[in-house]
Amino acid sequence: MPNRRRSKAFWNNFKFKYKLTITNENTLEEIVGLHVSKLNGLSVLLSVLAVLFLIAASIIAFTPLRNYLPGYMNSEVRSQIVNNALRVDSLRQVLDKQNLYIMNIQDIFSGKVRIDSVQTLDSLTEARHDTLMERTKREEEFRRQYEENEKYNLTSSASQPDVNGLIFYRPARGMVSDHFDAEKKHFGTDIAANPNESVLATMDGTVILSTYTAETGYLIAVQHNQDFVSVYKHCGSLLKKEGERAKGGEAIALVGNSGTLSTGPHLHFELWYKGRPVNSEKYIVY
Repeated sequence: MPNRRRSKAFWNNFKFKYKLTITNENTLEEIVGLHVSKLNGLSVLLSVLAVLFLIAASIIAFTPLRNYLPGYMNSEVRSQIVNNALRVDSLRQVLDKQNLYIMNIQDIFSGKVRIDSVQTLDSLTEARHDTLMERTKREEEFRRQYEENEKYNLTSSASQPDVNGLIFYRPARGMVSDHFDAEKKHFGTDIAANPNESVLATMDGTVILSTYTAETGYLIAVQHNQDFVSVYKHCGSLLKKEGERAKGGEAIALVGNSGTLSTGPHLHFELWYKGRPVNSEKYIVY
């Protein structure tokens, strides 16, 4: 009973109305009179907070501010970010070529590269002076002895990779333009593809090489488990750096036509097992 009286007294006090009066100071005439209770004040406060919340939610939902919230980035902004990243990569390629051009001009002026050894001006952006040097007799003799010693080494060449349980992803979409041929020193498979087509990692692994060479252009190599190494040559641009992880089927580069040995937009894909090239067409359906 006392609790009920206490609760009734509380609500009566909460609903009790107070009169707010505005009076003329000279004539003491009442100008405005308002009857306000604590309940009315709380209701007005909650209403104002609800309106402010709706206004803030509308601003966030219907303005670009929502892109700054996690998970609300739209496809247009994402596409713009990707385009900007590709544009920056293209500018980096141009800058690299300009640096190579300046370095080769400096080599010519210093006498490291003979002027008549360069056929065209464009080739200065593709090759450094070390690629223009001829082989020495000592190097030729070393190559001949090494090839002769390895000619009948059948233990390594006869070993076959253990691919049980392994899944190889196709490195690029396109048509096979040239097949693996060890006798012709063609240790990979050429895939003719559209420019800027994604180059995918054939398996999970770690990027061990991400560089540019005069002959093969932009090149990236990935070390996989089970003693496999995959190599991707003549790329248009590289999306991974050395030491980064790459998942199977993840884009690591873009198809291009870089390098002096390239014959058009394509990907030259090599698969190596324990230091020896293997025919990837035995494990991948192109």
